[in-house]
Amino acid sequence: MKLKQFAIVLLGAVSVAGCQTVNTTSGGLVGIDRQQQMSPLVSSESLTQQATLTYSKLLGKEAGQGALNPNAAQTARVRAIANRLIPQTAVFRPDALRWKWEVNVIRSPEVNAWCMPGGKIAIYTGIIDKLKLSDDEIAAILGHEIAHALREHAREQASEQSLVQLGMLGAQIGGVGGGTVNMAGQLYKVGVGLPHSRVHETEADRMGVELAARAGYDPRAAIGLWQKMSQLGGSPPEFLSTHPSASTRIQDLEVYSARVMPLYLAAKK
Repeated sequence: MKLKQFAIVLLGAVSVAGCQTVNTTSGGLVGIDRQQQMSPLVSSESLTQQATLTYSKLLGKEAGQGALNPNAAQTARVRAIANRLIPQTAVFRPDALRWKWEVNVIRSPEVNAWCMPGGKIAIYTGIIDKLKLSDDEIAAILGHEIAHALREHAREQASEQSLVQLGMLGAQIGGVGGGTVNMAGQLYKVGVGLPHSRVHETEADRMGVELAARAGYDPRAAIGLWQKMSQLGGSPPEFLSTHPSASTRIQDLEVYSARVMPLYLAAKK
């Protein structure tokens, strides 16, 4: 038992040791003020460079398969929405206005969208078509994904993973058995890693509705979006998921969409 406790404590300690405490964004009206832990081993610049290279390769692959921006009108629609959202990022971090933003639509049945570090965005036709998204709902999705990039959640996760790996290696070198180290890693994942990921999703939801509202899109559309998403089913229990449950998200979005409604009403004037 002492060895197990040692391994768990070591993994937890190493995730904090050597990290720098930062806050990548201003809080905005939704009040995102959580202090983040970033490893100096994982830089914003390196992740942005990697994202740019990966994005370029992905676009080349999709273009070769005829799946990149297959519908000109749909692509123009998505880009028009993104172009209204992107200027609002300055509220959370002014430097984002200088990012080399790119927005593309990929033909795929997947219900998915993402934004890589540095502003490389993709949304799949599956989510647009299957959920029959309105412009306000697309704004909710894009705002959420943009928020992940603004908060540098990918860097935060990479920082955590790199330090946990170091901790596991240190435990093995220190003579802790492989089974105990693996158990500690799983406990860390369920007790720390997955909750952190759910926090990231909640932050992105809240920032996303503010970005949408400031751009003149109804923030309440995020509620309807997750009601649609919940009907797709297939989600694991929340404590074993990287995402909050649909019901949890909807309850939170009801609160925060109401908070940013004055921004939406002002933008609509």
